[in-house]
Amino acid sequence: MEYELCDHTADIAVAATGDSLESTFAAVANGLAAASCDEDEIGRAGERFSVSVVAENREALLFDYLDELIYRRDVRGELPVDHRVDAIDEPDETSTGRNDDSGAVWQLEASARGVPLAGISAREIKAVTYSEMRLERTDDDWEAYVVFDV
Repeated sequence: MEYELCDHTADIAVAATGDSLESTFAAVANGLAAASCDEDEIGRAGERFSVSVVAENREALLFDYLDELIYRRDVRGELPVDHRVDAIDEPDETSTGRNDDSGAVWQLEASARGVPLAGISAREIKAVTYSEMRLERTDDDWEAYVVFDV
């Protein structure tokens, strides 16, 4: 699992890879944290918290997961770091879960550690965008590219 921060006009992008969908989502989330703050400032402070997200498709799941992390940062005053995506459940033909009757539901279970913003110099990431978002399977890995509005 790895990520790279990429310059993007007035925004910032994260390109990430992983050997599974879960590790790729976690790599993008770790890229989001790195875009927010220098890793040396993070330290070991902060409690782990759980994140659960549902969405109508794989790309929406990634978007909603990252959006939830930004929301939690804004509401709780903590920068989510050390991301772990424990499970991504994708619908199958026998899935009966529905999201507003629009289709089968994708589900994500994850956790992160919340570092108090008061103790670090964090750049504000305003939002995740669908602009140029990519999430695709390669021969051996998954690749993601996500642009964040700063």
